[in-house]
Amino acid sequence: MAKKSMNKSKFGLAPGTAVFTGIKKTDNLNITVTQYSEKSYEEIVFNTIDDLKNYIKSIDSKKGEKNSLNIWINIDGIHDEKFIEELTLNFNIHKLTIEDILSVGQRAKIEIHSDYIHVVTRVFNFNSIEKNIEDEQLTIIRKDRFIITFQERETDIFNGLKKRIKEGIGTIRKRGSDYLLYAILDSITDHYIVISEQFNDKLDSLETELFENGDNVKLEQLYKVRREVILFKRSISPMREVVNSFEKLDEPIVSNDIKLFIRDLYDHTIMVVDSTDSLRESIYALLDLYMNNISNKTNEIMKVLTIMASIFIPLTFIAGVYGMNFDNMPELHTNYGYFVILAIMVSVLIFMILYFKRKKWIK
Repeated sequence: MAKKSMNKSKFGLAPGTAVFTGIKKTDNLNITVTQYSEKSYEEIVFNTIDDLKNYIKSIDSKKGEKNSLNIWINIDGIHDEKFIEELTLNFNIHKLTIEDILSVGQRAKIEIHSDYIHVVTRVFNFNSIEKNIEDEQLTIIRKDRFIITFQERETDIFNGLKKRIKEGIGTIRKRGSDYLLYAILDSITDHYIVISEQFNDKLDSLETELFENGDNVKLEQLYKVRREVILFKRSISPMREVVNSFEKLDEPIVSNDIKLFIRDLYDHTIMVVDSTDSLRESIYALLDLYMNNISNKTNEIMKVLTIMASIFIPLTFIAGVYGMNFDNMPELHTNYGYFVILAIMVSVLIFMILYFKRKKWIK
């Protein structure tokens, strides 16, 4: 799918101006609503904002029901500024939050407002065609029983979570929207682990290639992976503060029985951050190995050239001496002088080769 650059500038605009600053990654906005309770489940796809607004109004009229529904609204594609602004204003979302949704490239963070939670995270996908890691912004808003997620394009990182909700696996259908927010963050962190493993596989492949045939490994490949790992670490490191702040929220925003799960999620984020440190160390080790390989090959070349020069220096000296055109050089007038000098030169050549072999300078 072709990417259309939109890169609009926010320079000089008032704070809270709804301007999309990224690159359009999908042509159409996909609106998917997952509503569920302990005993019910339904997934609905909407085509227009009006249909979604009518649905939200119908849900709001059911607030007094005993088994309240949890509502997960997922938006794939955030390039339509008017749509995003209209949807979020329908939930009384602050204009600065709307600006953050449309301003891609932000670091992970969590903001607590009077009636909703705003979370910004980064998600990563492996591009199997270009063989690189791509990242994008994911914004999550939790208000009452609503969870709204804004993605730059459709991804598969939530497929497992959606399956758990649909099939009622575990306790997710018995819990509220705070647990759903935890489950979304947990899915993102689990995907970080997958990306980290892909980095490890990539580095293992490069290491094997370096040992087997270093000529085929280009320095730019190592630096490309290094840049990706640095971007990965820079993007996921703030997740520790996000999860830590999430755990410290008091009831009724986050129920106490969910905080145990959040602490486990915090441990996972620490593990992923530590793994990126290991990845960086592995990359630097590979760079050292690459430079050592280059240095060793250069040394081998210089060694061969030095040995060849050492062999030919005495031969060149002999040839130089008898190449002088003086009249008083008795050897020049002997019948077998030419053959004697050739024999001496061959003897010197054989002697030096045997000497170098004895010293194990050549094989």
